[in-house]
Amino acid sequence: MIQDYEKLVEKISKISGKEEQEITGLVDAKRDKLSGLISREGAAQIVANELGINFDKEQVKIDEIMKGQKNVNTVGKIIKLFPVNNFEKNGRKGKVVNFIVADETGNIRTVLWDANHIKLIENSEIKEGDVVEISNGRLRESELHLSSFSDIKKSDKNIEDVEEDISNEQVFIKDSDVGKNLKTRAVIVQIFDPKFFKVCPNCGKKVERAAEGYECKEHGKMEPKERALLSLVLDDGSDSIRAVMFSEQIEQLGINHNDLKPENFSGKRGEIEGGEFFFIGRVKQNKVFNNTEMLVNNVQEVDIDKLIEELESNEK
Repeated sequence: MIQDYEKLVEKISKISGKEEQEITGLVDAKRDKLSGLISREGAAQIVANELGINFDKEQVKIDEIMKGQKNVNTVGKIIKLFPVNNFEKNGRKGKVVNFIVADETGNIRTVLWDANHIKLIENSEIKEGDVVEISNGRLRESELHLSSFSDIKKSDKNIEDVEEDISNEQVFIKDSDVGKNLKTRAVIVQIFDPKFFKVCPNCGKKVERAAEGYECKEHGKMEPKERALLSLVLDDGSDSIRAVMFSEQIEQLGINHNDLKPENFSGKRGEIEGGEFFFIGRVKQNKVFNNTEMLVNNVQEVDIDKLIEELESNEK
């Protein structure tokens, strides 16, 4: 699944034939036009639409599924099938079943809600190890959900080598690998001073200081905008890792641009350090310092009530 902005830009660039830097510039310009009220991923999807790219109509690999995508068409092998569960909510009874579907690029938890789809599982018409074709699924919180408007059927395709590392589930830092996705519940043990850099408001590229002000190679002299980068150290009890995040993820921590000012940051850092969150991103090798680090693309608050429910469920 496309969990980071860089992969999304890479895909748009590949399909459109435009350079990645140009796509990034269009995305930043779109966010500026909307006063930053949209995520980078959301702005990228708008840019894709404006370039005539419609991801909803094509069959995609699992690592190409985009955040918020409403019509997902993919083919994968069921590598883990969970029992059918009964539920009752607001006086309505029903069933739900989860499984992990994978291809050679990744895997994703898939949720079936429609009674006809669930019967396929109950009657063993679709079972663990089968390759299935999914149409009109919807991505919700990193899971692929199938409603009565969706379709699932057994496929004649053969998929041998699949990604069995279930990346959507929590992983300890000590078990993380370079190039793999990482979701970990960790404590922020250290936050470094933020760094800022200037970019062109039109294309989003870094700008150079000129004799008078700043200059973009493409757009000439202009008034740049400032972007922030924040580095921190995370510890989940198994190990620690250095993590980096940009403006959108910094905001998910509850830190706004004003908080990053030197006169305000010391106090804000004291509030955030020691906090526990879910961090989701990708582990990369920092070639400059020759160490591993996590590029964070999403931060989620820890829902204590939900954790208690999960623990109780696992004990049954």
